Amino acid sequence: MKSRKTPQRKCIATQEMYDKRDMLRIVRTPEGEVKVDPTGKASGRGAYVCRSREAFDIVKKKKLLNRALKAEVTDAMYEALEQEFMRHVRK
Repeated sequence: MKSRKTPQRKCIATQEMYDKRDMLRIVRTPEGEVKVDPTGKASGRGAYVCRSREAFDIVKKKKLLNRALKAEVTDAMYEALEQEFMRHVRK
């Protein structure tokens, strides 16, 4: 039996390819809300980030979500996303 290929996604912070299940998706919903999507199934425009503190720090410092999600992400939104993101990062 053939083994299935695992989906790959590129981290917006490090520009490296990883298995989709090893990354966290941040999504802009059709309503305009920006949130962490741990299931990867929420509808809307998404961007993938490695599950590491360093990767999110790069995203926050360079404001990479503005471009990836094609939306204005405020500093307050980055703070809220950071707290939610850190809950899903492996210790």
